[in-house]
Amino acid sequence: MAHLFQVGAGSGGMPVLDLLCRDPRITKLTLVEPDIYKPHNVDRHLFPKEHIGENKGELAKAWLKDRRPDLEFCLLDCDLLDSRRQEELERIASEADLGICAADNEIAKYHWDALMRKHGKPWTLGEVLSGGIGGFVHWFVSGGPCYGCVASHLHRAMPVEKPVMPDYANPSSAVAETTIPASKASIHTIASLHALITLDLLADPKSYDPGFTSLLLTLQRVPEVFDEAYRPYRFRITRAADCLICRPRPAPSSSEELDVALDQALARLGDE
Repeated sequence: MAHLFQVGAGSGGMPVLDLLCRDPRITKLTLVEPDIYKPHNVDRHLFPKEHIGENKGELAKAWLKDRRPDLEFCLLDCDLLDSRRQEELERIASEADLGICAADNEIAKYHWDALMRKHGKPWTLGEVLSGGIGGFVHWFVSGGPCYGCVASHLHRAMPVEKPVMPDYANPSSAVAETTIPASKASIHTIASLHALITLDLLADPKSYDPGFTSLLLTLQRVPEVFDEAYRPYRFRITRAADCLICRPRPAPSSSEELDVALDQALARLGDE
């Protein structure tokens, strides 16, 4: 009897949902997805071409209910960052058992991380590298490293000397030449790993430990990036003591203490 809370049902998020929701332990799903199914989505998505122009969330609901009529499905047709919906998102996060991030932009990932950590919920993230050369799967639990710790440790940007190569860590780059679509096969490979790790974490969130916090699987050999195809790399990333996002903070000072500190700071400025 598990409640999953997911953001994103795109080419990577939908196969994760499809695989997860076939598990009878999952009885409720809340999905955040405001996007429309567009012509360029067809080659890498599960949905048929005739549904172009429809909401991806509604299509996901129909797909899953066809396979799991008993699944309780709640759709939030809104942007994750919509300030008007934050109270509702907070409530759902507090009620869910596990979060799944399939968003494809950094701002949304950091926002999702903050939402999950605030309510002490475990969550997973899958990332397909541009061109489908490989991908990451990360898992997070309360008290462990945050997304900021992981992102800064892995240094996913890959600068190279001329001639300029694509930035495989940034498929949404504004520079057109750096945007290389991943194939459906590579997307589904990483999605399958994402689903497997999510199910394992769901089964035992308190003591889950596969020996890594982030798993990188290469799918292609790319000069100056990956020496081998189909090679896994396991990273055990600890919480960074100096992380500006999740480092422990002292208890808030009283208003009286803040007034005294302000007076002292102003006095020092007057002496200079």
